[in-house]
Amino acid sequence: MEEWLTMAKRDYYEVLGVSKGASEEEIKKAYRRLARQYHPDVNKEDPNAEEKFKEINEAYEVLSDPQKRAAYDRFGHAGTDPNFGGGTGGFGDFSFGGFDGFGDIFDMFFGSGGRRRRTGPERGADLRYDLRIEFEDAAFGKETTIKVPRTEVCSTCHGNRAKPGTPIKTCPVCGGSGQVQSVQTTPFGRFSTVRTCDRCQGEGKIIETPCPTCAGRGRVRRVREIKITIPAGVDTGHRLRVSGEGEAGERGGPPGDLYVYLSVNPHPLFKRSGNDLILEQPISFAQAALGATIEVPTLEGTATLKIPEGTQPGTQFRIRGKGIPYLQGSGRGDELVRVHIEVPKKLSAAQREAIQQLAEAFGEEVAPPEKGFINKVKEAFGK
Repeated sequence: MEEWLTMAKRDYYEVLGVSKGASEEEIKKAYRRLARQYHPDVNKEDPNAEEKFKEINEAYEVLSDPQKRAAYDRFGHAGTDPNFGGGTGGFGDFSFGGFDGFGDIFDMFFGSGGRRRRTGPERGADLRYDLRIEFEDAAFGKETTIKVPRTEVCSTCHGNRAKPGTPIKTCPVCGGSGQVQSVQTTPFGRFSTVRTCDRCQGEGKIIETPCPTCAGRGRVRRVREIKITIPAGVDTGHRLRVSGEGEAGERGGPPGDLYVYLSVNPHPLFKRSGNDLILEQPISFAQAALGATIEVPTLEGTATLKIPEGTQPGTQFRIRGKGIPYLQGSGRGDELVRVHIEVPKKLSAAQREAIQQLAEAFGEEVAPPEKGFINKVKEAFGK
């Protein structure tokens, strides 16, 4: 299964699986349940357990604190930043007469809403792509092409949002700065405030004729084919970083990165243990007792394996250099062959007699074939 998603910070209520009106007890119960489920020491097989556990703790730290929760409910993730007035630092919990807490004070200083838009270049978001590969591809590496839906800079306007050949004018309100400065008189004195220009929305430019391809957004949604190289020796949970292949940046900012998470399909014969391969190999009683030379499968064909006389069930043999290549450095692991003795389920009369003779030669007592039900009944009634 292959899928992608934008790596954005999730809503804290969504992380804990509770509603915005949840009580402190509901939040605490949800946290305890999820913390047990995703604790890295308990969920060792999940490569993402540690990240999930950190996300759960971060959400609980905010929502369990009434002040932090109130700031988060009003300002979102920005409200939890200690450098932001709505968090635990900054202005703190001002409450003056005539002002509705911190929000009104922030509005007074910085204009409507106190939420100034970013006007400079902004890096694009990272993308995640889950890719399932075959066992052999993980062992020896492979080049492949994946299709990734993403946002790209418009090739028609090259991101400036205007139809080619049409003018882009400087905003007459802010003079191209994207900000408007004003002086306000308040009960605390005179304050010089700076807010985002309403005319150009902080861009500093006015687009009179938007680009027809991107509708004046400067970016378009496309499915891009990207070639990636899977190195030899990877395993499930391995992450590949493809620089610059994420979402397009805004206002000339650089693109994000693409992260490819790998899942490896199981092999019908081999199991992996680090860089070693484990093979369960059946042999006959005669091969175990008398010794033999057999052919065993490897990832690259077959190899010759000598079975010594008197080999016991479960004996493990090592074929060096036939395992998984080391991801960092040279060399490979080994193939470990565990032998199991197969016991035939049906024997011919001649085979049965031969085995009975062998048992007698070893001084073993072998029970005769079980009598049929009719014979047992006859013996029971003396007939």
